[in-house]
Amino acid sequence: MKNELAVITGAGGFIGGSLVADFRKQGYQKIRAVDIKPLDEWYQRFDDVENLSLDLNLKENCEKAARGAYQIYNFAANMGGMGFIEHNKALCMLSVLINTQMLEAAQKYRAQKFFYSSSACVYNADKQRDTACPGLKEEDAYPALAEDGYGWEKLFSERMCRHFREDYGLYTRVARFHNVYGPHGTWYGGREKAPAAICRKVIQAKLSGTNQIEIWGSGHQTRSFMYIDDCLEGVEKIMNSEILEPLNLGSSEMVSINQLVDMVEEIAGVKLKRNYNLTAPKGVNGRSSDNTLIQKYLKWEPSTPLRAGLEKTYAWILDQYKARESGSGSFIKEAAVV
Repeated sequence: MKNELAVITGAGGFIGGSLVADFRKQGYQKIRAVDIKPLDEWYQRFDDVENLSLDLNLKENCEKAARGAYQIYNFAANMGGMGFIEHNKALCMLSVLINTQMLEAAQKYRAQKFFYSSSACVYNADKQRDTACPGLKEEDAYPALAEDGYGWEKLFSERMCRHFREDYGLYTRVARFHNVYGPHGTWYGGREKAPAAICRKVIQAKLSGTNQIEIWGSGHQTRSFMYIDDCLEGVEKIMNSEILEPLNLGSSEMVSINQLVDMVEEIAGVKLKRNYNLTAPKGVNGRSSDNTLIQKYLKWEPSTPLRAGLEKTYAWILDQYKARESGSGSFIKEAAVV
């Protein structure tokens, strides 16, 4: 398989770019990396990889991306943290064009495998009203009441993968990601997720001397956060498994946003005054991953402790923050599509 062409869309963003880096380390000989952003804005870019700047909302570009592929990993989507999702619902929904046309292109050029990155935002909102809610099981996506906009697009695209498999015999695998974080991810600009946002805010408060931090919501909201290395390992395991239906890919370590801030403060060696913005987007009250099925089928689950992953993420964002402030130009730019 490492001698066959692997196509990774969304490769200029966080997860896609990290998968490209991981495949290179594993010795993959043929990698095609695709993203809408100009090449100089990619988070990670490698000269020994075929890098294409293409808008996959256009069918002809999906065909160009898929031509000759043995396997396709589709991470391309308009997405970001809760602030972005709540204010860009139409834009998030339009990502359905990307996955639909990539599926068509994969079938046309007879790709052997197709991976789709879905999201925990597909889950029924009624199951996420309690901050102490148990982990979400795969069956909790139905009856459907997904996150408006982004979640509905993901749920629809999951069904597209299923029907392309059932009707056309295309090998498809789907993972529902739960809050992926780590180095080389979006950390400012409005699309960043909670771990990166909290790291940035703590760094800014510490270095500026304000010693205050704004938290969206009450801080009692609960989440689970998966470190990028676990995500990449899970993607490969699911892609090469016999599991046909969407599978959770996330940590089962659930914490509140307040506890997340506690951890980052400890790493930074500061204690900040907390200002709670109750009018800001905060998402559901409680969400974490039930890993019963992934443990059953793969004998594995994401296992990086949140504190350990945050230490690496904080150190990377601190370097990025200082580089931006110094005007060195070595920091990553805001992502347009991840």
